[in-house]
Amino acid sequence: MKWLAVDYGDARTGLAGCDAAEIITSPITPQIEEKSMNKVAAAVAQAAAQRGAEGLVCGLPKNMDGTEGARAARSRRFAQRLADAAGRPVVLWDERRTTVSAAAILAGNDTFGQKRKARLDSVSAAVLLESFLNWRAHHPGETPPEQVLPSVPSPQP
Repeated sequence: MKWLAVDYGDARTGLAGCDAAEIITSPITPQIEEKSMNKVAAAVAQAAAQRGAEGLVCGLPKNMDGTEGARAARSRRFAQRLADAAGRPVVLWDERRTTVSAAAILAGNDTFGQKRKARLDSVSAAVLLESFLNWRAHHPGETPPEQVLPSVPSPQP
């Protein structure tokens, strides 16, 4: 199944996708550089449709102790708007340490400065997607722990 992962941010939003076999994840560039939550949700829904993504995963930024703060609340609001824009459920997935891992990956590839800034959120989305796909591989047939459903069902053809 093809998935599209989202690392939602205030100014930049990173995307990553995987192949239908759920083996290869890839950051998608360029990142979405937009501040309007509704415009970002629409852009992500469009990217998902263009890539034939059947599932959506949105990062949920939890504190290191597992609690949720203002950023998590904002990501939950975004996930609801994305679910509504895409007309399908959005899996919320813990994104703790994804940015740290992404920064290490980019540093290991000698990617710094503007190049790093231009790719960091998309690489973070790829790390998030790999984590989710790893969970799916070890929990076949299970429903992810947390999903946001569209507020209004999409019209039937």
